[in-house]
Amino acid sequence: MSGLAQAGVRAAKWSAISTVARFALQLLAQVVLARLLGPDSYGVFGMGLVIFTFSNFLATFGFSWSLAQLREISDEDIRFAFTWQLLIGLVAGVALFFAAPLVADYFHDPRVLGIVRWMSAACVINAAGSVAGNLMRRNMNFRAIGLIQLASYAVGYLAVGIPMALAGAGVNALVAAWMAQAVVVVVAGYVMCPHPIKPLLVGPQAREMVRIGTAVFFTNLINWFINNLDRLIIGRMLNAHAVGVYTAGYNLANMPNTLLLGALQPVFLAAGARVQDERTRLRNAYQQVIATVWVLLLPFFVFLAMIAPDVIKLLYGPAWSDAAPVMAVLFLAMPAYVTWGMSTPVLWNTGRAHQEMLLQLPLLPLAAGVFYVFASRGVFAAAAVAAFVLVLRGVVMGIAAFRVLGLRYRLCLGWLLRGFGLSLLVAAPVVAITLFAPSSWHPLVRLTLDGVGAAILLGATLALFPRIIGHDAAAMLVRFAPKLQPWLVPSKATAGR
Repeated sequence: MSGLAQAGVRAAKWSAISTVARFALQLLAQVVLARLLGPDSYGVFGMGLVIFTFSNFLATFGFSWSLAQLREISDEDIRFAFTWQLLIGLVAGVALFFAAPLVADYFHDPRVLGIVRWMSAACVINAAGSVAGNLMRRNMNFRAIGLIQLASYAVGYLAVGIPMALAGAGVNALVAAWMAQAVVVVVAGYVMCPHPIKPLLVGPQAREMVRIGTAVFFTNLINWFINNLDRLIIGRMLNAHAVGVYTAGYNLANMPNTLLLGALQPVFLAAGARVQDERTRLRNAYQQVIATVWVLLLPFFVFLAMIAPDVIKLLYGPAWSDAAPVMAVLFLAMPAYVTWGMSTPVLWNTGRAHQEMLLQLPLLPLAAGVFYVFASRGVFAAAAVAAFVLVLRGVVMGIAAFRVLGLRYRLCLGWLLRGFGLSLLVAAPVVAITLFAPSSWHPLVRLTLDGVGAAILLGATLALFPRIIGHDAAAMLVRFAPKLQPWLVPSKATAGR
């Protein structure tokens, strides 16, 4: 592999290591907090968080993001980005603070007022830390990024959130955990990546940075509306308990996906920015990533969807049982979500950043209308609509990336057939245990049997027929585990790569 490819693999490995550790921390914290606080508190926090993420998009506008995209940057560029990022963050925070009463009125819940006002400060905090984060991405220093994410989550949720919940702070425990995490990210980011902070209102590449920042802003704006329509409408038409149940199911379903994209997308984006003019390398990398998603991750998500009821019962307890169908249907849409997330860097690295916004813009009124019609029928109906929208986004963005890179659509058929076949293998033991194991068994016992049965059946199949996963997925695995090469990839094909 080339030096850049090796750097990309190292960066992805560090991202993967930190991702697994962060997954464990997130799971532990969410389970403990969910059991201590219950759906209602989670729902109130979820309402406030939806509005905060909107303001956060305004606060982080995109100036600092352009630092990771420009081919060359100077100290003046960094000062310019930091200055405007902080100013916009301050404006967004003040606007959110004074808009808090309107947000509480919209959701018909006065408890949202205090949450939104406290979190308005996070707009300024996040804006202050975005420059350091993007500089580390530019340098592909994902080891530092991973360590900061781990430390900040541990401080925010394990050291602040859980003790406050145990002390009876209720939803304020979640607010304090979020704020503490944000502060640690800013401080640690600057320590790991110090940069000039002297104000500068006009920089040498101001026009280009504004252009990139504007594209990021409008793209994020469309993404925010599509990602949060469900909770906006559920919170308005139902209640805090429904939002809490939906949010818990959504977060659990989205956790593997978020961690996966968190590990792969920044690396793919940063590495791709270095090879913007080398379309063949970008095409090969994208082809291998998407093949891996549909051949190997699809069975994984199908398995998770099928064991959702026992997972919720084991982790969250009976009070959260309504979250199980929400989680199950969303798990099935997650491969499409990953496809969308990995298609985005292709457009950005080929000079088509605007297309992400334009392609998804027609989906916004469609999603809004369908959510409005079905949300009143309950959280499962809303989850089904959300899954449908995720699939549409994955298809639209995937087609765009395929067209840009000149890939053949028929490749997808082979990936899907392999993925569906492996999905049947992991589903068979779960179906058998569901039919024949008594429902009175402890969920941990049932989950253990499910996992062992699926692992044996899938493992035996791959051991006997290793090349069933196809060349593209095999090539991706070999990138990260070269010792698998003799088992997975024929030597001639490997040499040809």
